[in-house]
Amino acid sequence: MTLLTFGQPDDGIIQMAYTVPDLDAAMQSFTADLRVGPWFVFRQLSGPNPLYRGVQSHARNDIALGFAGHMQIELIQPLDDQPSVYKETIAVKGHGFHHFGVATRTFDRACAAHSAKGYDLAFTDAVEGVGRIAYFDTRGVLPGMLELIEASSELEALFGMIHAASVDWDGCCPVREIPSGDRI
Repeated sequence: MTLLTFGQPDDGIIQMAYTVPDLDAAMQSFTADLRVGPWFVFRQLSGPNPLYRGVQSHARNDIALGFAGHMQIELIQPLDDQPSVYKETIAVKGHGFHHFGVATRTFDRACAAHSAKGYDLAFTDAVEGVGRIAYFDTRGVLPGMLELIEASSELEALFGMIHAASVDWDGCCPVREIPSGDRI
C-alpha cells in the first residue's frame, strides 16, 4: 500500500463528505464540536464539463475542505436548483453524509471496475488544477455515493497543504477563503 503525501492510502478512503444548508454555520459546528480545521473554502465552484447522469449540468456549490487527523472532511452547500448529485441526495434524505472520496492513481481502471460492479455513473467532471472526478451511485450497498478522485501531483500538493495547516493547528484563522483566481 502506498500513501499519499497527506497520509491516506492510494485507493483507500481519503474523504468523508457532507451536504449542508449553510456552509459557514457547518464549518463553525464541525470546528467547535469535532476540532476539524482550518477550513479552505472554494466559493461558486463548478467544473469545466460537468455531466450529471449523462447530461450537462452547471450546478454551483460552495465547498470547504478541512482535516480531522489524516481524514479529509468536505462540506458542500449547493447554491442553485440545477440538477446535481448533491441535490438528488438532499431530495431523498435531506442534508448529511453524502459520499466517500477515494483517491486513485489508476483513475480509468478504477472507473471501469466500479462500472463492472454495476454501480451507476452519476457524475463526472474535471477539477481545474487537480484532476478528474467520478461519482458512482453506491447507495444500494453503501450509506452514500463513492467519489473517485484522480490522484495527481496537483491533488497531492493541494490536499498536502491543507493537511499540513491542520497539524498542530492552534485554532487561529479557522476559515481561509481561496480567491477565485486560485480555484481548484
